[in-house]
Amino acid sequence: MCETKKLSILGSTGSIGTQALDVCDKRGYEVVALTANSNVELLEKQIRKYKPSMAALVDEKAAAELKKRVSDTKTRILSGLEGVCECSMAKEADTVLNSIVGMAGLEPTLAAIKSKKKIALANKETLVAGGRLVTKTAEEYGVSILPVDSEHSAIFQCLESMNKKEELKSIILTASGGPFFGKTAEELKNVTVKEALKHPNWSMGAKITIDSATMMNKGLELIEAVWLFDVKPCDVDIVVHRESIVHSLIEYVDNSVIAQLGVPDMRIPIQYALTYPERFPSPVRKLSLSEFSTLSFYKPDYKTFRCINICRNAIEKGGLYPAIANGANERANELFRQGKIGFLEIAQLVEAAVNNGKSKEDYGLSDVLEADRNARLYVSEAVGIF
Repeated sequence: MCETKKLSILGSTGSIGTQALDVCDKRGYEVVALTANSNVELLEKQIRKYKPSMAALVDEKAAAELKKRVSDTKTRILSGLEGVCECSMAKEADTVLNSIVGMAGLEPTLAAIKSKKKIALANKETLVAGGRLVTKTAEEYGVSILPVDSEHSAIFQCLESMNKKEELKSIILTASGGPFFGKTAEELKNVTVKEALKHPNWSMGAKITIDSATMMNKGLELIEAVWLFDVKPCDVDIVVHRESIVHSLIEYVDNSVIAQLGVPDMRIPIQYALTYPERFPSPVRKLSLSEFSTLSFYKPDYKTFRCINICRNAIEKGGLYPAIANGANERANELFRQGKIGFLEIAQLVEAAVNNGKSKEDYGLSDVLEADRNARLYVSEAVGIF
């Protein structure tokens, strides 16, 4: 596997996408395609700076506006999901970094795999919803999927010291605990969106920040780890680590524990996914352990933050249940951000959707998409909002 030379970035205007472009600046990568949802202004600036051969906006009206704005450039402007998928298959690209938020990232990932691109994956929902389908397709096309999430990148790096899979005892995902660490369910009844968006360590998009507050994010990462590293759900543990310095750990059968540490800056895992198997200097500041006199670790409060075990239950049940959990969460998360449901209702709705959902063990893309639609509809109907 060689270092990236030419890159397509899906979700280039978001937190991961903009940091990926910073890595491109430092490493000198050529950016051949960019996509976003609807941010015309920022994508225009990126097009003028990086001069990609193509770019896409999911929003049709926004794409039409962008096309007018950059008509003096050579960048071809596309729109909709089809446009994003075309960017993911850009002929010149050797690597596709997928940082799209949510289920919307699944089809572009599959398109990139079928075009035999190396995948730098920051879109966890790709593997949560389409786990077996995605890993099977990647194996069929001989494509590598390299993790960009800080936790999964940490695990990936720790596993490089493993000689054979039988040596691995467990994976330990770290969680910041979000803004509500130590709170009881009673105390969380009336929390606001503004309060839920105050993450203590990371600067992320609104959807992911709310997922961190409910700890749904950690449940989704548990499912993603099962598929990325081919382990059983029972082999994935979670520990709350407030400082976000230890990004995750692995435990070997001899009870040795290996961890990856670093300051909370996504440019390290982004760069490693693009340079693997080599390492290079990064723009991230050096970790000084003396600045952190204490590193704390706690058992998660599974009673208050129920989403973790809801996700564990979904992946243990298998089939389409993870897709159902993800779809229900995306809709419930959205409704909370809109002020239409309470914070604790997110977990309640996701659990009900999983319990009432229909699944099948062998599934294709259409089955995943249908499960996702039905889960969202279930949540909408449950609260009477359409």
